[in-house]
Order: sequence, then C-alpha cells, then structure tokens
Amino acid sequence: MHQEDSLKKSIGLMTAITIVTGTIIGSGVFVKPSVVLGHAGSSNMAIAAWVVGGVLTLAAGLTIAEVGAQIPKTGGLYAYIRDIYGRFWGFLTGWVQTVIYGPAIIASLTLFFGILVANFFGFSESLGIWIGIAALTFLVILNILGTGLGGAMQNFTTVAKLIPVFAIIIFGLLWGKADIFNQDVTSLIKDGDEINFGRAVLATLFAYDGWIMLTNLTGEMKNAKRNLPLAMLIGLSVVTLAYVFINIAVFHVIPASELIGMGNTSSAQAATVLFGSIGAKFVNIGVIISIFGCLNGKIMTFPRVPFAMADDHLLPFSKVIGYVSPKTNTPVGALSIVYLLGLLLVLLTMAFPKVVNADYLSEICIFVIYVFYIMAFVGLFLLRKRFKGQRAYSVPLYPVVPIVAILGGLFIIISTLQSDFLGALYSLIIVAVGIPFYLFLKKHV
Repeated sequence: MHQEDSLKKSIGLMTAITIVTGTIIGSGVFVKPSVVLGHAGSSNMAIAAWVVGGVLTLAAGLTIAEVGAQIPKTGGLYAYIRDIYGRFWGFLTGWVQTVIYGPAIIASLTLFFGILVANFFGFSESLGIWIGIAALTFLVILNILGTGLGGAMQNFTTVAKLIPVFAIIIFGLLWGKADIFNQDVTSLIKDGDEINFGRAVLATLFAYDGWIMLTNLTGEMKNAKRNLPLAMLIGLSVVTLAYVFINIAVFHVIPASELIGMGNTSSAQAATVLFGSIGAKFVNIGVIISIFGCLNGKIMTFPRVPFAMADDHLLPFSKVIGYVSPKTNTPVGALSIVYLLGLLLVLLTMAFPKVVNADYLSEICIFVIYVFYIMAFVGLFLLRKRFKGQRAYSVPLYPVVPIVAILGGLFIIISTLQSDFLGALYSLIIVAVGIPFYLFLKKHV
C-alpha cells in the first residue's frame, strides 16, 4: 500500500479554486502595473501584455489539467514527469522543487511577510524577520493539524485579499477620470530602460507564477478528474480578469504619465486617490493578507512533492519523510522537512545576505522549472498516443492550446537565457548535482 492512499480526500472544488487563485496572487497584482507599463511603453500595450500573460497561463493550466486528469496522483509535476518519462526525470523534477525551488519561495515569502508587517506597525526590520518565522511556523502547524484547516485558511485569505483588488477595480472604474487607453509614455522612459513588449509579458508571467501548485494536491482532491480542470479554468480566469481590470482601473485613476514613476506603489497610490489616506493602509493590509495566503498555499502544496518522492523511495529517510499522521491524515514528515529547509534558508539569508538570497534562488530555478513544464506539455501528446480511449477531460481546441502552452514556456526559457544566462546556468548545475544523488539512492535505498 502506498502512503498516498492514506491521505484524506478533503479538498473540494471551492478550496481547489482558492488554492489556484491564492497561490498565484501574492504582491504582483499590487506592485506590477508600473513595472509592466515601463516595459510596454503605453497603456494599450501594458493592458495587452496582461491579457497575453493570462492567455499563456490559461493555456498552460488547461493543458496540465488534462495531464493531471490522466495521472490523478499526489506530487503534480513530479508525478507527471515520472509517469511519462521515467523515474530518473521524475527525480530531477522533484529534486529541484524539494531542495531549492520550494524552500526558496517559502523563505522569500516568509521574509517579505515579516518585513511588511513590521513596516506597517512601525517595528524594526529585525523583529519583522521573527514575525515572518512565527507566521511560517503557525501555518505549518495548522496544515499538520489538518488539510481541511489549511484549506479553510486558504478560502479565507483568498476572499480577504480579493476585497481590496475588487474595491480598486469597481471604484476606479466608477470614479476615475484619467484616460485609460492611448496613453503613450515612451518619452518618459529613463535612459537604459528598454521598451520591449516581450519583457512586459515576461513581467506579467512572473505575477502569474504558481498556477500549477494545485496539481500537487490531486491525490487529496474529491473527484479530481472533474474538479482539477474546472478549478484550473475558473481560478485562472478569475486571476486573469483581476489582473487585467485592476490595471485598467489604475490607469483610469492615475494618468499613465504619473504612474510610470511610481514603481511598486502604484496600486497604493490609486487607493489613496480613491479612498483618501486610509486607502494606502487598505492596500497595505491587502498585500499583507495576500502574502500570508500565498505562503499558506505554498505550505499546503510544496510538501506533497517530497511526500510523493518518499513514497517512491527516491529520497533518503523516505520512511520519515513519507510519514502520515493516523490522527490528522496529513503528511507530517513532508511538511516538517519543507519547514526545516525553508527555515534554514531564512536563517542563512539573514546571516549571510551577500552570499545567500532566497528570492534570487527562487527566480533562477524558474528557468529549469519551465523546462520541466514544457516536458509535461509535450507529455500530453505522448499520453494521447499511449491511452487512445476515453479521457475524463480533454483540453479544448486541441492541439492549439497545448501548442500555445509550449510556445509560452519556450518564450520564458529564451527570455531568461537572454536576460540572466548565469542564473540559468546555476539552475542547471542544481539539476546536475541531483544526478549522483539519484544514482546513489537507486543503488542503496
């Protein structure tokens, strides 16, 4: 019997939708409008960039949903690559997610959350770091006590974070007076900054990142073959509409010529215009809740990767990492190992900020993660050849949607090679380090 079978199927459609939206929407919806505008050069092209980013993400989500419906197992991308290409490639996928990518994202969100809370209440930054660690510890304990509790927290924080988003959208569209479209800011772009639609789309795709996290929990979903595709469709549509319309609302409240110099404060400035001095606090609270909910979503989803690997005996101490509590039916071992790795990265980033940077580690791993994404997208065609019978779910507009997903992945890979070749190389080195570990485990475990 696999340990996966002992996990309780406690995730319904509503929670699945909030996991999709909650693990994507972090701070990007509040801080990216000005950044994307700076790359796009005009309000029209900036809005178009958010639409294109949403379409590419939706294509990726719908493609993965068919793969996930065919392979409804815990572990998401790891399980897909393993079942399509074999244990070696599956191990490398899980290796990157478990050792670096997952802990780096969790550490980055932990530090960001702590600093935001400290700034909001006027505490010192050093205290903020411990606030972040306390939040991380609380959420891990919550998810150990029950996946249903983690899901309830995800439902609450997702609804709470969408309140300021929808408030800015609704009142911005109603009360805004600035022109939304045809606002050219090319003459205001600083020397050295390049107007490039591709870079604008790339900036939006980083804001859309996290769309695949729900698949890690497929083995714990009720009626996964139906609910996984449906949650992907609804969740990604909500995120895309929220991102596009908050940008339209911000343009309607703040002229593009003023927005271009605001950096990460654009949404807060729009809220201040709409609601007075309390508006900025309103948005700041929204960002804090948003980061907290995003952190909870990552804690819910990332541990399922080492859990699935341990279930396949592809990690040392697999029995410990794969331990499931008989009382709570939660993967206590995997949650604990991800917590410890995330905490270690937080402490190393604090102690050696010039040597270890959790945020940068998560960014450089996106390159190799997208290599595995493309392998999974291509895997859809392989699965259709392998299983020619009935499918629980078929991606719409086949083969156009999977091809769009593949092209979107290639765009990110090529863009990353152009903008940060060294970072891409580092991520490939991280993958290569996993090969001797695989060979050792294959022989001795």
